[in-house]
Amino acid sequence: MHVPDGFINAPVSAAAGVVAAGAVAVSLRGARRELDERTAPLAGLVAAFVFAVQMLNFPVAAGTSGHLLGGALAAILVGPWTGVLCIAVVLLMQGILFADGGLTALGVNITVMGVVTVVVAYALFRGLVLVLPRTRRSVTVASFVAALVSVPAAAAAFTLIYAIGGTTDVPVPKVLTAMVGVHVLIGIGEAVITMLTVGAVIAVRPDLVHGARGLTAPLKLRVDGDLVDAAPAAAPAAGGSPRKLWIGGVVTALVLAGFVSFYASASPDGLEKVAADKGIDAKVEDHAAADSPLADYGVKGIEAPRLSGGLAGVIGVGTTLAVGTGAFWVVRRRRTAAPESV
Repeated sequence: MHVPDGFINAPVSAAAGVVAAGAVAVSLRGARRELDERTAPLAGLVAAFVFAVQMLNFPVAAGTSGHLLGGALAAILVGPWTGVLCIAVVLLMQGILFADGGLTALGVNITVMGVVTVVVAYALFRGLVLVLPRTRRSVTVASFVAALVSVPAAAAAFTLIYAIGGTTDVPVPKVLTAMVGVHVLIGIGEAVITMLTVGAVIAVRPDLVHGARGLTAPLKLRVDGDLVDAAPAAAPAAGGSPRKLWIGGVVTALVLAGFVSFYASASPDGLEKVAADKGIDAKVEDHAAADSPLADYGVKGIEAPRLSGGLAGVIGVGTTLAVGTGAFWVVRRRRTAAPESV
């Protein structure tokens, strides 16, 4: 759902940029409360993982594909404030390095793919876990529903922005129907990926999943006929270094971006398909980074498509990991320096 330059006019793009910048600023402040010495490096990993999975377009209808947006996944794993920052980092790297998503439309993309997905998904997720049994399974079920709803919500948000500042004269009801319709299907894929990823992390390190903290009921023991809370068992995995999870996540992201992405669907994604069918793309502009050596997720000068795309994916994962981890460590250090002022 990366919006290119030319879909939205300059004033509305600028206004969306202000909204996105404000959301990032607020999220920087909120992320200081979410990040600690264990979760800061994992936030960078989440950004890199979202980047990698976004390269895996999956077919959803005839001639149409979809990919992970990632807002729900990031919010549940590392928290909503940090989740917005994760998606912003991914979109920034994609726009600058890979000419994916317009640079003048960066504010639109952060608002739609980052802010809207995170707000909708996390609000729904928290509501569900409050009414469902306090178990790990409830977290995975809630993550499925939250991710599913977040995608058509983002499609509706794009339609609203298009209604205000679209550069083409396409009836808004037609755009809304087409966008929400195809993105409900894409949302199913998003929900499955989110549920499986959250479930996998919960299985090995539930203490590192932001959305699972405090949800699992303590073990009960019957003593003299009464049920009492059992003393917490020693859990070296929960209190130790998350290094194994971090290494496993990095390897997984590299494999997905460097190898599995070659088999992704080549069909246009939901927004591209709707734009082409309805004429929204009539005034699309060339990307400012079209001459980037990594434009279109390939390395210029390398003719072999598999090698070119795989190497571009690996570079993208590495760059996103480095930028994301560095940014989150800075946020974490500011919290440590002034814990009472935020």
